[in-house]
Amino acid sequence: MSIDPGLLGAHLREHEVNPAAAARVERAGYGTLWLDASPPADLALAEELLDATTRMVVGTSVVNVWTADADTVAASYHRIEARHPGRFLLGVGVGHREVHTEYASPYDTLASYLDRLAADGVPAGRTVVAALGPKMLRLARDRTAGAVPGMVTPEHTRQARDILGTGKLLLPGHFALTEPDAERARAIARSAPPGTALGITNYANNLRRLGYTDDDLAHTGSDRLIDALVAHGDPATVATKLLAHRDAGADHVGVYPLGDDPIATLLAVAEAVHAVKAG
Repeated sequence: MSIDPGLLGAHLREHEVNPAAAARVERAGYGTLWLDASPPADLALAEELLDATTRMVVGTSVVNVWTADADTVAASYHRIEARHPGRFLLGVGVGHREVHTEYASPYDTLASYLDRLAADGVPAGRTVVAALGPKMLRLARDRTAGAVPGMVTPEHTRQARDILGTGKLLLPGHFALTEPDAERARAIARSAPPGTALGITNYANNLRRLGYTDDDLAHTGSDRLIDALVAHGDPATVATKLLAHRDAGADHVGVYPLGDDPIATLLAVAEAVHAVKAG
């Protein structure tokens, strides 16, 4: 059974989501709810969110190989799959050297983690990788259903599709804020990821590959970089910027909501995207 992630995904952290919020996101038309920020290996919250919804996929973005034991994750996958067949997508990733003191050999570590999941019966077709660079994208292509990159632009999506080829899921995430005042939108973005995440090596290296300079990456980001990473403006403008990932080869666009009320942002974005698509 293949998984359909839908046109839109909602990226939320544990403190931003609960079963009632998940149901609202589903009613707004999101095909997937991504549980962000290294959820624990028991995946209990993912199961609660699936219990509260009827059709929406729930995915992890992402389970961290340094903090979540692969055997426990595999057992959690099988428990969830038995209860909600075809509605759970396991995203895995290697985290960041700035956070994990044990960080080393990220490619080999992730490949070994995928080996353990496979040995425990987790299908490759239900796993995706938080891949940014070409080497990790090739691993995602060869060993899993595809990639779930974050902090990326439509240009990265074009390049990633070239590497993944056809038949693999490409599920990029993009920050969004329905704020028509550009200076206010940039200030909000700089006080949260993406602005606060530009010092993370994995993200910075990927942005340099895309042509951004040290000046762009300095402090909390140049206007040019913030505007590339955050879809901001009136709702129609935000929707058009997000849908540029689809034009670049994405199967689905994940929305990282910014602002004081992430659920409200998600609802406004969904309404705008559906209006643009209908028009």
